[in-house]
Amino acid sequence: MLDFETCNAARLRRDPRYDGRFFTAVKTTRIYCRPVCPVKQPLTRNVTYYPTAAAAEAAGYRPCLRCRPETAPFCAAWNGTRSTITRALKLIESGALDCGSVAALSERLGISSRHLARLFERHVGASPQQVAKTRRVQQAKRLLDTTDDPLAQIAYRAGFGSVRRFNAAFLELYGRSPSSIRGSLRPPAAIAH
Repeated sequence: MLDFETCNAARLRRDPRYDGRFFTAVKTTRIYCRPVCPVKQPLTRNVTYYPTAAAAEAAGYRPCLRCRPETAPFCAAWNGTRSTITRALKLIESGALDCGSVAALSERLGISSRHLARLFERHVGASPQQVAKTRRVQQAKRLLDTTDDPLAQIAYRAGFGSVRRFNAAFLELYGRSPSSIRGSLRPPAAIAH
């Protein structure tokens, strides 16, 4: 967090270089703003500075309706849907859809499952389920290539709920079973004469 004097000087100049780097909370109005807010400047003795909008809200301040602090640079809302998609992809990568549903994922993101589906269609070109399935197949393929683990263990480590789904996903994508793919990766045994 920047020191009080730096924040105060930036607020008084309405310096856009500090927009999103701190938030000004006004004790008398219980409102917090961006340093570039066009409203009349409050007295210095009535302000406190916070490093994030969340910190200002946790302290009991509400966002300014004029400068809309949720749209400050570096805030999630400023990044728009890209931020939501990035968070969703990270959650899927960490296995959020291996045991959970798309509805549970969208609830964690604070949006409806229909909106999440629309965002994925527009920005990713595939559904959240398809992204999760692709991740599972890729992880399973790496495990097939690099380990001698039993196929059932690979299926569960890659996030498949059952060996049947594991086999079906490989058959759909590669047109072959996981065991035949593993067999094709192994060098043929020397034939004794």
